[in-house]
Amino acid sequence: MRAVVRDEYGSPDVLAVRDIPVPALGEGEVLVRVHAAGIDRGAVHILNGRPYLMRLAGFGIRRPKRPGLGSELSGVVRAVGSGVTGFAAGDEVFGVGRSTFAEYAIADATTLAPKPATATHVEAGAVPTSGTTALQAVRDHGRLQPGQRVLVIGASGGVGSFAVQIARALGGTVTGVASTAKLDFVRSLGAEQVLDYTAGDLATQAHERGGRYDLVLDIGGNRSLKTLRRLLEPRGTLVFVGGEGGDQITGGLGRQVRPTLVSRFSSQTFATFWVARPNTADLETLARLIQDGQVRSAVHRTGGLSDVADALRSLEHGQVSGKIVVTP
Repeated sequence: MRAVVRDEYGSPDVLAVRDIPVPALGEGEVLVRVHAAGIDRGAVHILNGRPYLMRLAGFGIRRPKRPGLGSELSGVVRAVGSGVTGFAAGDEVFGVGRSTFAEYAIADATTLAPKPATATHVEAGAVPTSGTTALQAVRDHGRLQPGQRVLVIGASGGVGSFAVQIARALGGTVTGVASTAKLDFVRSLGAEQVLDYTAGDLATQAHERGGRYDLVLDIGGNRSLKTLRRLLEPRGTLVFVGGEGGDQITGGLGRQVRPTLVSRFSSQTFATFWVARPNTADLETLARLIQDGQVRSAVHRTGGLSDVADALRSLEHGQVSGKIVVTP
């Protein structure tokens, strides 16, 4: 099969498309013929091995343990391993797998769900990691209640584009933060208001548009805790999503630790959320939201395996609204 691989950490220049064996199927696993695979920010970090702390988490110290990249997929089941009862060959599925920028990929059965019937493979392939992250951030860590005011910082990105829609679906009144060029895109997702981070202080803009927020999702990772607290109601909740920001060694670890310490002395609630935990139940929830028309995939563009390097460069430079999807 053809797959995107690399032998070392580095820029997108280290990537190559090669013929490699189809991965072996293990107990509790599913072999999927990949029809579409979304590209998320995690692929950038796994590609370059930064922050360096992540290499200690099992990715390989000097060289990557796995040559492949990619976690999101939508496709058709080709075979199932022993112990798998929920899926069979021929089923259309979407979910989280390993090294999904390839013609075939392995996924644990517990991280797959039936593909939404109303979605194409391209649309479904953009959902699993980004959509699950957004859902868990809004519902579980943010504990959004109907009628609450929500601010999504990084609303034009992969996670942010889903967070705006999910927050609306759960009854929130949503404001999205993005650059000038992406404001119309954020509005198209259903945000009632938008803030332009290039147009001055966000807290000042927010106060001119109704005041502070009950829930703030910081997906961008480039604002201080002091700045974010000015956007939050006295008893509001601030959720730090992902590991963006920080230095090349620890990345966003400091961004996650400081709020935990400060929260002991504040009426405001600070929740830290590093990575999503993909599971069938949450994927099924996302599928229902898609089928009900409450959530859609915002696909910036598609490309083949040979286009993955350029796609990652675009993502690194903030040139993507929503998701880029690979079609192996």
